[in-house]
This record gives sequence, C-alpha cells and structure tokens, in this order.
Amino acid sequence: MTHFTLSSTSAGHGVTLYTLRNAHDMRVVISNRGATLISWWAQDRYGREADVLLGYPDQQGYLANTPYFGGVIGRWGNRIAAGRFVLDGVDYQLDRNEGDNHLHGGSGGFHLLPWQVQADPEGLRMTLASPHGAAGFPGNVLASVLYRLDDEGWLSIDYTATSDAPTPLNLTSHGYFNLNGGVDDICDHILSIDADRYLQVDRALIPNKAAEVAGSAFDFRQPAPIGARLAWPDAQLGIAGGFDHCYCLRPGDPATTSRSRNVQALRDVATVYDPGSGRELTVATTENGLQFYSGNFLEGIAGRGAQAYAAHDGFCLEAQAYPDQVNGPDREDVILRPGQVYRQTTAYRLSVRA
Repeated sequence: MTHFTLSSTSAGHGVTLYTLRNAHDMRVVISNRGATLISWWAQDRYGREADVLLGYPDQQGYLANTPYFGGVIGRWGNRIAAGRFVLDGVDYQLDRNEGDNHLHGGSGGFHLLPWQVQADPEGLRMTLASPHGAAGFPGNVLASVLYRLDDEGWLSIDYTATSDAPTPLNLTSHGYFNLNGGVDDICDHILSIDADRYLQVDRALIPNKAAEVAGSAFDFRQPAPIGARLAWPDAQLGIAGGFDHCYCLRPGDPATTSRSRNVQALRDVATVYDPGSGRELTVATTENGLQFYSGNFLEGIAGRGAQAYAAHDGFCLEAQAYPDQVNGPDREDVILRPGQVYRQTTAYRLSVRA
C-alpha cells in the first residue's frame, strides 16, 4: 500500500518536494532536482522519529551537491578510467571530473538535472531526457525512476531507460544513511554483505582485480561493526581512506529482461543494524555489484546539524554494475542498444528490532 502526497518547497530554484507516506506515517521526501532522496523519517524502537538520510539544510546545497547526497546517478554510476571507452570501434572521451577519471555522470550528471514528474498510481514516477553528447556519451537516452513505499517499510526504486544509439548505462541511487538519525557516526552500525569477492582498486580508485573477502577487512559475510573494520591495517582501506569498494554479489536466479546484460532476480544482498536505535536497513537488488562507501570524504560538509559532517557520519550502499566495466571483458553487459530496455530494481527496507 502506498500513500502519495505532494508538497512544495519555499526554497525556490525551481524545486518541488514530493512525499511518499505509508500507513505507519513513515515518510520519504524526494526532490525533482536529480530525483533526489532528501529525507526518510522513521521511528526507532522507542517510537522516536528521526531522519536517517544525510543531506543539506536547504535546497541551495543541492545546486552543486558535490557529495551526491541522495541523487540518482547517471549516465554512469561510479568511475570510468581516464573517462574513455571504445564502443563499436569508436573511441569516446567523457567529461573528466575526478582527476583523469569520469565519476557519476560528470559535472552535469543526472543528480543535478530537473526531472519531470508523471502521474503513476503506484508511487512517484520521474523521467529525464538526456541528449546525445551529454558528458560525452552517445545516444539520446530517456530514463525513468519509480519510487514506491509500502506498509512494510520497503522503498523500491525501479529504473528503466531506452536509447536511440548504443551507449553505456549504469544507474544507481546515492543515498547516505545514518540509522541513529545523526546523533553519532556509523562506526557502531553492524553490516553484512552477501558477497565472497570484492574489487580491489588502484590509487585512482579504479578496480584492478577481484579478491576474496576471506581473511580481510572486507569480509562482511557475517555481521560485523563498521568501525572495527575501518581500524584494520589493510592497504586497500589506506588507499580509499576507508571503504569505497564494489562487492561482487552472489548471483540470484536470472531475471527475464529485454536488455543484454545478465540481470538477476531481486534478492536481499545486505543488511545494516544500529544497536542504539534498533533500526535495521535491508538492501535488495537485481544488480551484480554493490558499492559500499563509508563516507570517507564527508569532513567539513555543512549538513543539517549544528556541526559540519565528519568522516564516517554516513554510509552508502549503491547497487550497480561494476566500476569501469565498460572497459572490461564484460563491457557488452553494460551497453544499452536501440530496441532494448534497461531495467533495474533496488529496494531499501527500514524496520525495527525490539
């Protein structure tokens, strides 16, 4: 069951805020700029309500949104090495906005653009037309996201897209979570990820090989506190300043799709539990990769609290294809061609342990 109400902001800048509300008064607030998750209000085990998403105190901050708070990321979530790829014999140079690399769609990514709202009986649907040449990508792409909130606390994000020319596409949501509502950092949060391998990175944070999680700080097959793992003497943690790595999720059943890539059926892939509040976040996705980011570069960003954010004040679990996959052996799996439909579903559930 989904309850949809509409409200508007007085902050200007052409922004409208939309609220999804379920029968338990759980509320998710979404902006039409970047189809951005602004707030998620939910109760803890004591009935106290808090916002479990990080973000800016007003809409001014979202004009640049350098941390990508809550935005839909496109055309490419994560990094592409040197901002280059070859497709059907043509060499493409993309916007390079992180050193030599392309990151999260470039300087004019989907998270900064105005999305159009369309009526949908299931929830909040937003669409975006991305023109040929945007950030250097080929093809005119029409993307759509549908947000749905049910009475069990599942926030589902259904992505679809089409293109009139072959183009790489890898969409994700970049919400920063803190299940204690921001009263402390995330170090006490207990994380589990259903993955036996992760992608190690070089100093530019480009994956260079897959590694087993066993025996490393990256082994979350059994629940473990994030803070304790951040303290491990692991060279990969030193390179990234914490966790900023993609996990190779265990496969589920194959899903029927008209897209070329190997999309899995929706399955649970991760959980995060905050012992203080009792809130638990479950992540389900159809994707093969899950980027775990421990908020390494939040230091000094002015957020909603009296104090600026600090490192590890929030975490992201971004379901996606593998970083730089467009330059790897499985590149064809991330190419959207005319006549195909890109489909992806990722869902986050907030619940409370007694």
